[in-house]
Amino acid sequence: MTDEAGRRTPLPTSPKRVRFVELSGTAMTALLDGDLRAASETAGVPLTDYFVTDGAQWLWRFRIGQMAADPGNARWMVRQVATGPEGVVIGHAGFHGPPDDAGMVEIGYSVAPDFRRQGYARAMLIELLRRAAAEPEVRTVRATIGPDNAASLATIAGFGFVEVGEQWDEDDGLEIIFEVPADRVLSA
Repeated sequence: MTDEAGRRTPLPTSPKRVRFVELSGTAMTALLDGDLRAASETAGVPLTDYFVTDGAQWLWRFRIGQMAADPGNARWMVRQVATGPEGVVIGHAGFHGPPDDAGMVEIGYSVAPDFRRQGYARAMLIELLRRAAAEPEVRTVRATIGPDNAASLATIAGFGFVEVGEQWDEDDGLEIIFEVPADRVLSA
């Protein structure tokens, strides 16, 4: 990493404000059943059809499996992302799992189509980085992004992420691996 990457800098800001709401295994199971009403009641916020798309269904199945294998990992998993006083759910975000042996966590976030290109992904990223920096066992935050995903590449720009390699993902294809030290950013 460069000298610049080793310096602590203020966390970039966003005019958007978001909050994370836990998405329990019970809510994910209801989503897998296509029961938005039950999932929304369990979650405490109104969910939309975005949460029952094929991509979301895959994620809920995967995360339920992870939580079943180790229930203690649930706190690292996906959260709904809400905004505004009425709690409009605009997407989901979280970590792919707890920190590995080296203290690395990988972030993931998705903004519902109606809310894209409005700064919500940036706001989600800020909150994920804040959470990672607050966890003593987290030393590195990783983001993996397809080389053609201009929106995600733009989202992480300015946050100190450094390209460290690439990998092949069976579902997503070629991904560029970016990392930033968790303690590099200071809460704004």
